[in-house]
Amino acid sequence: MQKLTQGYHSQPSIFILLFISLFIVGCKNVPPVTSGVGTSQITAGEKYSKYLQVHNPKLAKQLYIGDIKSRLQQDLLEVNLTLTSTYKKTLQLQYQVNWFDNDGFAVEPGKSAWKSLDLHGMQTQTVKALAPTAKATTFSLYVREVPEKAFKF
Repeated sequence: MQKLTQGYHSQPSIFILLFISLFIVGCKNVPPVTSGVGTSQITAGEKYSKYLQVHNPKLAKQLYIGDIKSRLQQDLLEVNLTLTSTYKKTLQLQYQVNWFDNDGFAVEPGKSAWKSLDLHGMQTQTVKALAPTAKATTFSLYVREVPEKAFKF
């Protein structure tokens, strides 16, 4: 009779451990994977993050590259990428594509012009670029916010 009573009292501790384990697993912060525009929780694509350079940490959290396509166009590298905003309001941006050779050295540094880009809330926009020479084998997309005072006359 004594053994039966001890076995019965050990079961609640097993249930408590099971409950705590399920609670911890349920509270794990895993971002949802979504595919639709209009949701406030878009999982950023880590796959292409090395191609995006943003020097403003707040802005960097609001942008990501979702897809990159490339091809050779008359021996020049042509890239087509999608830049997505996870911010609910319009972002007024400028971007510049910098090109690099096989060894990671900049190709024609400083010659790429800044281009304007408005990304509306949660919008995905395609950015296209063509390398200036056949030496370019990879790139980085630099993005910056247009200063608000630039719009005041």
